[in-house]
Amino acid sequence: MPKRVDHAERRTEIAEALVRIAGRRGLHAVGMRDVAAEADVSLRLVQYYFETKEKLLLFGLQHLTQRFGERVATRIQDTVDSPGPRATIEALLNAALPTDEESRTFHFVYTSYAMLAVNDPALAAQPFIKDPDAAEDAVTELLLRAQEADLLRPGVDPRLEAAGLLAMSAGLGTGILVGQRSAESAVAVLDHTLDRIFRDGGRGLLARPTDE
Repeated sequence: MPKRVDHAERRTEIAEALVRIAGRRGLHAVGMRDVAAEADVSLRLVQYYFETKEKLLLFGLQHLTQRFGERVATRIQDTVDSPGPRATIEALLNAALPTDEESRTFHFVYTSYAMLAVNDPALAAQPFIKDPDAAEDAVTELLLRAQEADLLRPGVDPRLEAAGLLAMSAGLGTGILVGQRSAESAVAVLDHTLDRIFRDGGRGLLARPTDE
């Protein structure tokens, strides 16, 4: 009886091979043949699962983003039992800073994609470019919750602050990546900014909703 192929697992293995190469060389140096060799599969198989390089890059980046989400969730769970908005935002922003191999790969590959998309219409047209909007929506929602709980300073605009925090985190991450600043310095900048946004540090907890 022929062996049953787990197509989702095979696609994930190929995506992980892409991420490994991109983390070493940057996305600009990645071809489908390179990914096939890294994954120890045939080029034909990579082309079977991903018809074009653009589709391969999109899936690989979506896979990387999913891993990042899991990393954030773990950081949140490791803080306190019921983290408030500030602790959750800190976990998200700090997880994105390139302070270890996994976060470095995430920031490097994510930035490489953005740079390639500037001059590549096919990449720019992929839906991955909308993912930052989802992150902004999530941070905005957390700030709105904090505002309702009177944890923010007067006059704070949750949407504008969410956009600013994410842009700051991305810029600080690049600074760490190129050796312009240390991870400790980047975290200090983020803490200072959150202190400006949150009233009295904003480290209060919000109760989790209970079942009716």
